[in-house]
Amino acid sequence: MTRVNTLHSGPDSTYGDTEHTHEGRHEGREVTYDVLGIGFGPSNLALAIAVEEHNAQAADGERIRAGFLEKQPRFGWHRGMLIDDATMQVSFLKDLVTMRDPKSGYSFLCYLQERDRLVDFLNQKTLFPLRIEFHDYLEWAAARVAGLVEYSSEVVAVKPVTEDGEVVAFDVVSRDPGNPDATVVRRARSLCVATGMEPHLPPGATRSERVFHNSELIPRVGALLERGTPVRRAVVLGAGQSGAETVDYLHRHFPEAEICSVFAKYGYTPADDSPFANRIFDPEAVDIFYNAPPEVKQSLFDYHRGTNYSVVDMDLIESLSRTMYQEKVQGRQRMRMLNVSRIREIDAQDDGLRIGIEFLPTAERDVLDADLLVCATGYQPRGIDERLGELGKLCRRDDEDALVVGRDHRVATHQNVTAAIYLQGGTEHTHGLTSTLLSNTAVRAGEIRSSLIERRRESGAPDARP
Repeated sequence: MTRVNTLHSGPDSTYGDTEHTHEGRHEGREVTYDVLGIGFGPSNLALAIAVEEHNAQAADGERIRAGFLEKQPRFGWHRGMLIDDATMQVSFLKDLVTMRDPKSGYSFLCYLQERDRLVDFLNQKTLFPLRIEFHDYLEWAAARVAGLVEYSSEVVAVKPVTEDGEVVAFDVVSRDPGNPDATVVRRARSLCVATGMEPHLPPGATRSERVFHNSELIPRVGALLERGTPVRRAVVLGAGQSGAETVDYLHRHFPEAEICSVFAKYGYTPADDSPFANRIFDPEAVDIFYNAPPEVKQSLFDYHRGTNYSVVDMDLIESLSRTMYQEKVQGRQRMRMLNVSRIREIDAQDDGLRIGIEFLPTAERDVLDADLLVCATGYQPRGIDERLGELGKLCRRDDEDALVVGRDHRVATHQNVTAAIYLQGGTEHTHGLTSTLLSNTAVRAGEIRSSLIERRRESGAPDARP
């Protein structure tokens, strides 16, 4: 049974398959959303707040009807890496709202005030809160706009709505939270896709009880400890911040195990967080990047990879180095760095793993017997064809087969399409490094909101709120 539902008026995310087996039964077609957000991580949460703040001040005919659909049963953002002492790598001022509106009541500082920790936080003299604290801030903000989001609502199909040969809206089909065998259909003039990225496993690595991505680190380690599963050796693949944090976490939680870090670099590379390099994350840098010719975009991306990709905070590098030296002095080295090396084979046995490792300068090979392999190998975006199925055919592409995306984050579509698709993420080729980062989340949400308001005024769409 499929029903049609509207979200309540208002407080890391993935699509399902584009195929579905339940035909949507439409009811209440007079209710059409101005925008439906697919995925409800920090990016669409910031948009929900921006919309809610606009609606609180707008006249009746200027309000935006918005809703958001999220596959997860509740808000969650990288829960598997909420290590107790790990800090954010971005200033708390780059929260969900401050860069757009410092007066917003949804800021991290307002959260601290409500939690009665503002003075305590200031006394820490830091710009970088604990990761678990920032996640609690995100949950606090999500709870305040809860009326705009439906959780446990996996999107299974998005279909164009055509009138006189023109695509004027989209029908979004999602699973019914109360009955997973049923679906709910909602109609929207615009979509905002913010489904995040999916964990990437390297070739030859198949997810199993012994092989997993670092995004699952905390629950996987917790389950091993609860079962009392012996871990004599764990291998971590990856040279970035997540890889280094994983090495440290495993080393602390399995005090009898050897932890081996494998990466192709000679050593961990420090993150470049110097003041001038950090300007690549300024809102103005998006304009410069967007309007630059392709060769300049590529050079800017290459020059500033060290601000975010395959780099590690210096404090953590020094801590790991200090631990390795102390163990060498004590004659029991549990932390090992297998640098300038690659994993070539992963042979799963009943009692563990046999991992073939090549030392690249000499091509010499060695085999490590291990109990675990944790792949800290990053994330990759899913293509819009995978996420939106037939809607991908409505989108324009450039000579490199990349999506053409406007400065307002709206995908360029064919002439017969008046409905809009906005992207939050997956636009590094057009908008630069901050496409998938928190740095410009607040500003980007404001830009999308402004575009939605302008489109609404141009279309003269009536306010659909009850």
